[in-house]
Amino acid sequence: MSHDADQRDQDGGALRARVAEAMFNAAADAIVVCDRDGVIRLWNPGAARIFGFEAVEAVGRSLDIIIPERLQARHWEGFHQMMKSGRSRYAQGHLLSVPGRRKDGSQVSIEFTVVTLQDDQGRVTDIVATMRDVTARFEEMKALRKQLRESAPG
Repeated sequence: MSHDADQRDQDGGALRARVAEAMFNAAADAIVVCDRDGVIRLWNPGAARIFGFEAVEAVGRSLDIIIPERLQARHWEGFHQMMKSGRSRYAQGHLLSVPGRRKDGSQVSIEFTVVTLQDDQGRVTDIVATMRDVTARFEEMKALRKQLRESAPG
């Protein structure tokens, strides 16, 4: 590889790192990174806004802080399966819509997608989740469905 190509690769890597840092810090969506044990390692300002926990409160704690208790068993089943297989059906653009839990205990409707980070041997080391608060849209749809049911002849 030529010196110019090496320089472009280095510049591209530096640019990707700057873009990643800017997106992590400025995204309206929550970006949460957890390790193999489900312990939160990174928590962006979007996550703080959506869930109410500041990074210093969330980092080092279990994902359970944002998962409603009634859904935790199902969540951990899928989490451990993804850790074993390295795959999720909620990656590559597929979204999962689920309720989440805010710091104050209230429910938030979220859509999320996940990607895995792997070591040199291909073992999953971390999971990155991007989550969007869709509570307002969910409530609007619920109200519209109710309105349609009430106005239906019958």
